[in-house]
Amino acid sequence: MYDYTYNELENDITTLTHKAEIFEADTILAIARGGCIAAQLLTYRLNIRNLQTIQIQSYDQKIQRDTLTLSDTTDLSQCKRVLIVDDIVDSGNTLCALVLYLKEKYPQIEFKTASLFFKPTASIQPDFTCKEATEWINFFWEV
Repeated sequence: MYDYTYNELENDITTLTHKAEIFEADTILAIARGGCIAAQLLTYRLNIRNLQTIQIQSYDQKIQRDTLTLSDTTDLSQCKRVLIVDDIVDSGNTLCALVLYLKEKYPQIEFKTASLFFKPTASIQPDFTCKEATEWINFFWEV
């Protein structure tokens, strides 16, 4: 297990900011709950006031389920470029399903994705990321 610290988050948000600023997003969409902290910090660093959340889950604790649960209360109808943020892209199934759902619902919007961690075996890779996940990560905000 890897213990992810606040100091690492600070450094990683700086890295994500530099990578994602070229996209010039007008909205950040946090995947609740894991992506909320990184998304909030990115809104300040990128000076983006439109922060929304969407809930899509494929895990119960540490066990991945066969089905996804999606709860969408977003209104992205006035957006042009949306940065989707999560803490980790593990299998990629959640992010892949979400991106497909959003592109179908909002075909006029350009979507990019960002995560703190990724696994190279994921079915989708984030556009912007920091670190490869090589073991289970204990995020400090989950403890």
